[in-house]
Amino acid sequence: MVKARRGSGGVPVPDKKELSGRMPIEDAGIPAELTLFLSQHTGAPSKPLVNVGDEVKRGQKIAEAQGAVSACLHAPTSGKVKAIEPRYQPVLGRESDAIVIAPDGEHALYEGLAPVGDDLEAISQDKIREVVRESGLVGLGGAAFPTAVKLQPPPDKKIDTYLLNGAECEPYLTADQKLMEEAAQDIVFGFRALMKGAGVEKGIICIEDNKPDAIRAMEEAAKPYPELEVAVLSHRYPRGGEKQLIEAVLGREVPPPPGLPLDVGVIVSNVGTAHALAVALKTGLPLVERIVSVTGEGVARPSNFRALIGTPVSYLIEKAGGFSGKPGKVILGGPMMGVAVKDTDVPVLKGTSGVLVLPAQAVKSEPVLPCVRCGRCVEACPMRLLPVWMAAYAENGYLEEAEKMRVMDCCECGVCSYVCPSRRPLTQSIRLAKSQIAAKRRAAAKK
Repeated sequence: MVKARRGSGGVPVPDKKELSGRMPIEDAGIPAELTLFLSQHTGAPSKPLVNVGDEVKRGQKIAEAQGAVSACLHAPTSGKVKAIEPRYQPVLGRESDAIVIAPDGEHALYEGLAPVGDDLEAISQDKIREVVRESGLVGLGGAAFPTAVKLQPPPDKKIDTYLLNGAECEPYLTADQKLMEEAAQDIVFGFRALMKGAGVEKGIICIEDNKPDAIRAMEEAAKPYPELEVAVLSHRYPRGGEKQLIEAVLGREVPPPPGLPLDVGVIVSNVGTAHALAVALKTGLPLVERIVSVTGEGVARPSNFRALIGTPVSYLIEKAGGFSGKPGKVILGGPMMGVAVKDTDVPVLKGTSGVLVLPAQAVKSEPVLPCVRCGRCVEACPMRLLPVWMAAYAENGYLEEAEKMRVMDCCECGVCSYVCPSRRPLTQSIRLAKSQIAAKRRAAAKK
């Protein structure tokens, strides 16, 4: 077992995982409508291969990846293409083109699907890369970065270690935890396939210590493979961030942006991604579903669902027994980095690991007080930044000064806002500055 370090910054937070952590994964079924955004991953949006009125089947490719950083899209079930139109994309915070499917309830499989096999020795590196690319695999921990890009690092980047992220440090969420408990063998198979695809010989499975059943399951599944180890980390948010994970497990510090894990010889993928690759290799089924925790004190029966990509959040909430009392806030993801939604008809994306429902009495509006210069945000920042100054520059429109303070390096983990005794919206101010700076850069690039 690998002994993990504490790492920089971060804070202990109540994990709240007992709400859904005892619930097994159950099939959510087929909703009346699926909304599949062409842009739900890092990089360029995919290009539609279907037209309105077309009949599609489960696993059929309906949109092609465009460019080096992109991911293709597949029909989660059989049915008819109802529309191709702009819909509100909650993560982007704006309308984005989507393919809308009306399921027929048959779940009929696309005839072109074919398993590759479960003998990893017989599967070539090129075949693994092809399956990853054609299956539309992305990081399922939230960032949704196309996995095919990770498996082909530049020739000058020598990768010696592959980390499998099962930390799931966000409070409430238990999707990865339950997947590790129930499908450890498939996760290990998928992880070994990722390692072979990337040409990496050493793999470390990383799990926080508040998931003892998941740790036992993964240790048992990894035992036959000497190239695999398990690292158990103490629970401290945001240790599941890839840069924080690399520092805690390997003691390596990823350079500031544009620095990447590749620069320190590491690739990081989520346990859900490894499981999705195992499914694709063994059954031929591409990424059309994922595990989603529907949890929080505001839902009647916190649950873990295997949900089709594109499933409305409202459908999953009803499957979990509906609201428990008056809801105060619905969040896609966890309370620290998730996105609050104004409409529960928004769909599950490839990167949606949870739906968090907080009751009205838990959502408080507190007055924002002047900064008292206590330094808590600086001490807690896992990126070793100065949130108090970055936010101050951002709030006053001094974007150049904020950029000099490395505002673009912020991982938006929310720790600074969490620890601030004055309840200042530091993360929100920093996020606004980042978006404005990014917009200026795009405008300058077009000139």
